[in-house]
Amino acid sequence: MKSLLAVDLGLKTGLALYGEDGKLLWYRSKNFGTTTRLKRAVHSLLSEIPDAAQLIIEGGGGIAEIWEHGAGKRGIPVRRITAEDWRKTILFGRERRTGAMAKDRASHLADAVIAWSGISRRTAPRHDAAEAILIGLWGVIEQGWLGSLPPEIRHRGIPGPPRKTG
Repeated sequence: MKSLLAVDLGLKTGLALYGEDGKLLWYRSKNFGTTTRLKRAVHSLLSEIPDAAQLIIEGGGGIAEIWEHGAGKRGIPVRRITAEDWRKTILFGRERRTGAMAKDRASHLADAVIAWSGISRRTAPRHDAAEAILIGLWGVIEQGWLGSLPPEIRHRGIPGPPRKTG
């Protein structure tokens, strides 16, 4: 089965792996600390995913080049995107007026993707893992593995009304 790895770049990195059925297989957040550790980890991580058909990375610079180099050695196609690329597809305009608003919304939708995919949610995804989950969701839609954003994700991802206190 083919898979797609989505990465929210940084030394603190979010990772999400999807299967060709469009469902999330796992997600992680990892603090590599240094670029040297990141280089070693990229090689190791990519070798653990022998069926990777696509790597999607959000971000640029030297860290992106590390991922691109590692993927190139394994023959994995890489697509470099910006946050705005996936946000246009996954979020409504009103949900992406500010970066903070988009990050908050990403957390709710990431929880919905986890539930829809039927995997256990051992811990709440940190913001980098939540964004990697949505980058990957965008990727499987772009690959044609999913026709569109599943309505179950959109509806589950809507937070409830604010709680009244007092």
